[in-house]
Amino acid sequence: MIKLHHLNHSRSIRTLWLLEEIGLPYELVAYRRDPQSHFAPPALAAIHPLGKSPVIELDGQLIAESGAMTEVLIERFAPHLAPDRSSADHAAYLQWIHFAESSAMLPLLLKIFTSRESAALTFLPGYAQQECDKVLGYLESSLAGRTYLLGERLSGADFMMVFVAELALRLEQPENYPNLQRYVSGLRELDSWKRAQQVEQQQYSS
Repeated sequence: MIKLHHLNHSRSIRTLWLLEEIGLPYELVAYRRDPQSHFAPPALAAIHPLGKSPVIELDGQLIAESGAMTEVLIERFAPHLAPDRSSADHAAYLQWIHFAESSAMLPLLLKIFTSRESAALTFLPGYAQQECDKVLGYLESSLAGRTYLLGERLSGADFMMVFVAELALRLEQPENYPNLQRYVSGLRELDSWKRAQQVEQQQYSS
């Protein structure tokens, strides 16, 4: 059975709605935000290192990131909710799934955080550092003993993560993240990465 770790007033409503649409039995584990800070409770960090919701448990595996679980659940249990991979709509479908948590979400969050300037000045730096620490700690532990994010096989996950990883090492103390440093160094040694760098340099050298 699918288990959904659900937080009130959060992105998790997407996954709850999807499970209802699919119609499969599932178990809901409910969490409440702290009424003062509005943060998720520490209990969620015991489920997943990022301490966020939604998280689902499926066949003994924890899956975080609502875009990933949306793709997994639809592919396995409700393929009618996605366009055929060979159709012209499939690329647009993936674009909208990823748009929701990338380009679309950040400016909206900044709008919320800065709605009161005095609060934003004291809140934003601490919040940003706290979230960076969570993300980088998760990356660091996930890369332990691995060449790539999925083990010894280069995948699309690495192509998506390289910009984030390089930026993080520039913004934070890289010595605190030896696995992340090793990971980025390894990616930089790949022939395809070197070729991409050469192409970019040629384009902008004039």
